[in-house]
Amino acid sequence: MRRPWIVGVLLAGLLLGACGDPASGPEQSPPDPALPTAAASPSTTTRQRPAASPTAATTPTTADAAAKAPTVVYLGDSLAMESQKVLGQSLREQVSARYTSAPYSGTTLCDYLEGTEERSLVPPTDKAAALVRSLRPDFVVLQFWGNSWGYTPCMDGITYDKEPATYFKRYAADMRRLTEQIADAGGARRPRIIWVSQGPDPITPERIRTVNALYATRAAASRDLVADAGRTVSPAAARYTWAQYLPCTAYEHDHPSYCTQPGRDRTALHRDDDYLHFCLAPTTSTPKPCPVRSPGIARITREITRVIADHVG
Repeated sequence: MRRPWIVGVLLAGLLLGACGDPASGPEQSPPDPALPTAAASPSTTTRQRPAASPTAATTPTTADAAAKAPTVVYLGDSLAMESQKVLGQSLREQVSARYTSAPYSGTTLCDYLEGTEERSLVPPTDKAAALVRSLRPDFVVLQFWGNSWGYTPCMDGITYDKEPATYFKRYAADMRRLTEQIADAGGARRPRIIWVSQGPDPITPERIRTVNALYATRAAASRDLVADAGRTVSPAAARYTWAQYLPCTAYEHDHPSYCTQPGRDRTALHRDDDYLHFCLAPTTSTPKPCPVRSPGIARITREITRVIADHVG
């Protein structure tokens, strides 16, 4: 039986799709202590444009580094909204990436499809294909929990709870269409798509399992990639069992601000009132990047960065 707190979170956290900071909180995500040389994040917006090209004198070494520095576009829903600044900081530090993020809370794949403007929560300029044409990225990172409650109009009222088979069929079709639009927009410079797997869902664990399987199938079919970020926020021996706390990792021990309960050798992934998001600041009605250090976000973004770093060059 569903507990009352889950129902409340589902209404407040999911329908609003917001992940933001308190009204009195800072508007920039705090720097990661593991990334001391990372530049300060720009003021909080839904978009982070690529950093300017280096102005230092070009040498063979710097030229090689510049040639390998990838351009990355990050799209998604509220999970991407809360993670966008941390991922950008990580990518700039680890692979000198030119980075743009354009997440919109409450969205799903069809929102980023061209041809859905009147029924979409994403404006035409931020559609996946439009951004590929304008930015010519090497990687397009897609992070979607899998909008299953019909919040966005482009889903045409299809929901997992009422029509699970139809929901999965539609989700797979949208994945294929989005892949085709990104590929067509990229032309001879087709970017590689990185599908970000999701962590456990305590309400519909089998739905998440199937959504992640669809991501893997789609990536294999189109020679793209999967970042199994969901694994990093799952118990080691129970990939689809939801947990609010997990044992601290070696990274979190080395960076104690990410091990929230060192005396118990565990860290918090979720707030008590939000089982879905990983930001440890309260959810608000105005979606913004997470303003506080949050272990779940660090785990997810480190895995995405690792996958990109492994395929650069």
